[in-house]
Amino acid sequence: MNEQLLKPIQEATYLTVSNAWRYRSILRYVYLQHERLRYYIVLEEILQYLKLDPHFREYTEDQLLQDLDQLVSWKNLIPRQDTGRVASIEEFKKRKFRYQLTPYTIEIERMVLSLEHLGAGFGGSLERTLFDRLLGNLMDLTVAWVKADSVFSKTNEEIYLLWQDLYENFHRLTDNAADYLAHLHSEKVEEQMMTDAFLVYKEALTEYLRNFMTSLQRTSFRIEGLLEEAPLTFSQKLTECVADYELSIPRLDVRPSKEQLMERFQNQWESLRTWFLGEGGSESDLLYLQNATNETIRRLTRFAQRLGETHHNLRNRRLDYLHLAKWFFNLDTVQEAHELSACVFGVFHTRHLWVDRSKQTESFEVEIWDEPPSEIEIRPKVRNYREKGRPNAVVDQSERKKAALETYLKEKEIEQQLLDNLIQDNCIVLRNLPELTTFIRKTLLTWISKCMANPNRQGKTETGRTFSLGKASDRQINLHCEDGLLAMPDYIFLFDDLTEAAR
Repeated sequence: MNEQLLKPIQEATYLTVSNAWRYRSILRYVYLQHERLRYYIVLEEILQYLKLDPHFREYTEDQLLQDLDQLVSWKNLIPRQDTGRVASIEEFKKRKFRYQLTPYTIEIERMVLSLEHLGAGFGGSLERTLFDRLLGNLMDLTVAWVKADSVFSKTNEEIYLLWQDLYENFHRLTDNAADYLAHLHSEKVEEQMMTDAFLVYKEALTEYLRNFMTSLQRTSFRIEGLLEEAPLTFSQKLTECVADYELSIPRLDVRPSKEQLMERFQNQWESLRTWFLGEGGSESDLLYLQNATNETIRRLTRFAQRLGETHHNLRNRRLDYLHLAKWFFNLDTVQEAHELSACVFGVFHTRHLWVDRSKQTESFEVEIWDEPPSEIEIRPKVRNYREKGRPNAVVDQSERKKAALETYLKEKEIEQQLLDNLIQDNCIVLRNLPELTTFIRKTLLTWISKCMANPNRQGKTETGRTFSLGKASDRQINLHCEDGLLAMPDYIFLFDDLTEAAR
């Protein structure tokens, strides 16, 4: 673990102390001036700015000086004595300073300012052009790579700019996509989806997500292909060129070593590859983003469908009820109202009889009266009622049982022989199997389920032979069966040797 994680960030203290409103106002003004390329600000200018706000009407110069000294102790400001405007020895003794923001404070203020603009929402977006930009950056790097000499045909500066564009686009894509999908799954948005106003934005939102999915599917395969084809020497040379150019930029402060820079850029490249290709057999983040976007589109469609159905049903039922109410209102007697109720709502307290008999036909044109009647045996509801039985002779079924047992054992022997024929060199490679029968397919799937339930991925056959389950590769295979085609992982069964099993 990095030691910096164990240390508190002293520069962020001004955000949480009791007088944070004074410290934040001072640093915000100095930060805004820094953005205007005014790096050194004097005390009088800060005080003049603060006096414009009603909260600082009684704020004195001594209080400001104390606050500035406190910010200097927290390493938010760097003081520099101003000797150019000294008119007397007394002014020199007062040590007038010009104040500059530290790098930590600049980044903290940028973050706080972006959080203020963000508000309570997640923000983010699904920019479909980012995939095209990523593909273009990778193609530019691939074109510049001379595979025979393991070098780039462009200068380190050009490679550095291409790398910066590539990683910035990748960073924007992942951050914006994660924030936008989190925004769509937030509680506030789900509440808005329950209202009728959501139907107005449903089409535009769904079209936005579908355009993003179209761009993702169109370019992701090409990006994955470029990343898979890139050899190890490509990433090593790329990080070396980027690190060399980073070190060639003149800086007076402490700079990291070339090895540290190469390790940082190599980690960024690996994170890019893992996001698109996955790692260790797990699914990639790209696939997760695709599934999450598809699921979001389905959620939006379901919400809109439910709203539409609710609105449609309520409107139709209201009109129907008003029409029925007029019918009942125009009747003269209660008996007529009962008859109308029976026609509209059906007969109350009806009994439905169910008969366990197959239908004669599925034709819609056949009426129920055309069907032959069914007989139902009704037994008396008496507690001690028992059906009368006849004493029958005991028939010897031993020969029949013996024949059935022999047939069953013969079938099992044939099935076991088929399974034994599949085992070659104490293993079964599923991708090399011919077309399988239904029995063998079910048996293999049963073995797989046994291994998946075992922490060691091991199991036993019906005859007691031990085997283990492994993966030959991370790709999908098609298992040909007599009842169809089964898509599944590239599994392999490894059986223990018969002599070891006998021991």
